[in-house]
Amino acid sequence: MTTSRPRGRDWRPGERGDVLDPRCPTRRLLDRIGTKWTSMVVKVLAEEAPDEIRFAELRRRAPGISQKMLSATLQSLVRDGLVARRVEPTVPPAVHYRLTPLGLSLEGPLSALRVWAETHMPEIDRNNQLADESPAH
Repeated sequence: MTTSRPRGRDWRPGERGDVLDPRCPTRRLLDRIGTKWTSMVVKVLAEEAPDEIRFAELRRRAPGISQKMLSATLQSLVRDGLVARRVEPTVPPAVHYRLTPLGLSLEGPLSALRVWAETHMPEIDRNNQLADESPAH
């Protein structure tokens, strides 16, 4: 549940906020976890859970993601505690990733969103086509 608050008041750590307020911490978190790359990375890591996966394999299994975007996405997920990172002291270093229990708890909601998108994509496509064909467009 979100609550409203008087304008100008800051949120304390762990406090629920108002997702409609741009300063709301929940909104900032949704901005981070709501990206297509986060959804893909969490899906790939969930498929491996509880095992780890190396960076290069993760990139192979998330087609279209650049090395830079994968790195930034993983850094964000590690910072939030959704992904654990382990570095083997080899030359070059071998870096492994896995979902934490918190990250695993995110897979369910993201999976439900992916299923919704897959189910409704034909309808969305039809609506877009109709909009493109309408004289007002």
